[in-house]
Amino acid sequence: MTTRRLKFNGWGYQDTEATDEELAWVEAQWASLLGIDAYDATPLPSLDDIDIRAPRVAIPATLAEVCSTEKYERLRHAYGRSAHDLTRMILGRDFSNPPEAVAFPKTEADISAVLDWCGDNGIRVIPFGGGSSVNGGVTPPRDDDTPVVSLDLGHFDRVLEIDDVSDAALIQAGMFGPALEAALKPAGYTMRFFPQSFECSTLGGWIATRAAGHYTMLMTQIDDYIESLRTVTPMGVMESRRIPCSGAGASPDRMMIGSEGILGVISQAWVRLRRRPVHRTTDTVRFADFHAAVDAVRALSQSDLYPANCRLIDAEEAGFMGAADGTDSILVLGFESATHPVDHWHKLALELCADHGGRIEAEAVGAADATHKSGAAGQWRNAFMRAPYYREHGIARGVMRETFESSVPWSAFKDFHANVTDAMRRAIDEITGRPGSATCRFTHVYPDGPAPYFTYHAHGDKARLGEQFWAMKTAISDALVDNGGTITHHHSVGRDHRQWYDRQRPELFADAYRSAKATLDPQGIMNPGVLLDPDEG
Repeated sequence: MTTRRLKFNGWGYQDTEATDEELAWVEAQWASLLGIDAYDATPLPSLDDIDIRAPRVAIPATLAEVCSTEKYERLRHAYGRSAHDLTRMILGRDFSNPPEAVAFPKTEADISAVLDWCGDNGIRVIPFGGGSSVNGGVTPPRDDDTPVVSLDLGHFDRVLEIDDVSDAALIQAGMFGPALEAALKPAGYTMRFFPQSFECSTLGGWIATRAAGHYTMLMTQIDDYIESLRTVTPMGVMESRRIPCSGAGASPDRMMIGSEGILGVISQAWVRLRRRPVHRTTDTVRFADFHAAVDAVRALSQSDLYPANCRLIDAEEAGFMGAADGTDSILVLGFESATHPVDHWHKLALELCADHGGRIEAEAVGAADATHKSGAAGQWRNAFMRAPYYREHGIARGVMRETFESSVPWSAFKDFHANVTDAMRRAIDEITGRPGSATCRFTHVYPDGPAPYFTYHAHGDKARLGEQFWAMKTAISDALVDNGGTITHHHSVGRDHRQWYDRQRPELFADAYRSAKATLDPQGIMNPGVLLDPDEG
């Protein structure tokens, strides 16, 4: 279990704070984008600033060694990292609804003991990995006064076995991304799954939230990596057979992938691995016209070339991130392989882009050490990976930034993009009355459609920033669903997306899922209000 401490009041670890130079840069970007003349930054809360209520439950002696009521741990587990969570933390100093205790089980027997205790005493349980949820998925529900225990998988942090014949590994669910990759590296492997939250998220969290990694084609969703799962439910342990593929009925793994902690606690998984790549190429392709770039990306997605990176960023976002001058959209394009040079495939992809009006910014074409760390692609990548560290500082200054990711068929994208972007701009104007920005990029692409990722920036009123964030979320989420998209491609549902998820899912499926929850969690203790209402099942 890592000894580094995650911040309770923002993103990341306490020793990886945004630097003064970074904050000066991003303040200048916000000022230029939003017309801000000066900043009045609210200090981030410290432990001494927060009064926390006493626990409302007594820890039984049998669980004393695995449960904590320590102030820092209860505060760290009181929120995820959504804009609404951060606003309540930073501007409201509101830690009025923490978990009563945090359980740190060391074995599956410990997990079962915690679930039994909670079930017998009417206590809700929220499974907790890295706490990086951006949709209220680990935040105790504010409209339910039932006591909550946060169940942290931090001790489930090992690679248990590597099968180097089948290229797979058995990994415990509480393992954080960097530790997982470090453990696989000596054997020549990578899981090759790098969400933006990679540093602060866990394998179990990726599975429970049906996350997507950084690579834009082929193995994108966590679904693609799972061979088998082991889950501790209130009614016992459920483990699927480890096999490459099966046609034997509905998959038990698929029921758990994306279940967001409402059915049980994922403890370990067999996952598919990749040999570490040694051949790489990378380029940035510039397009004067965004929709010409969209056509190029669609052609690439249907070409059978399968670039590892095919990330389209519109002109305004590229300019804000310092990756371009704001006049061109850019396509970050790259190939990689563990077994063979990829220059030929890269060259064909560049020719395809040129056919759609793309202009090549040569950075490292054909170079074996190309890693997307230089040029426009490198600038955007660095800003992208550090962006979460800036969010709490933006909120402390009244800067609103939030993202919305969806997916639609290619045939629907042009209207979808126009309508959602218009809804974002109208909402900024109506809710803040100030200048703002609405941008779009593709995080993933498939032969039948893209996963557009919309971002807005606005300058809000700190006195009512939480209200403004929610009004923006409502307007934009309505636009996503009303125009045929999904409410989420990879951020999951949590509590914040529930009303739009309910509109998207078939009601008969909801009934079937309620039945599954009633079987596995008959007392309804697991993560109330996520996917289903607290007393459903």
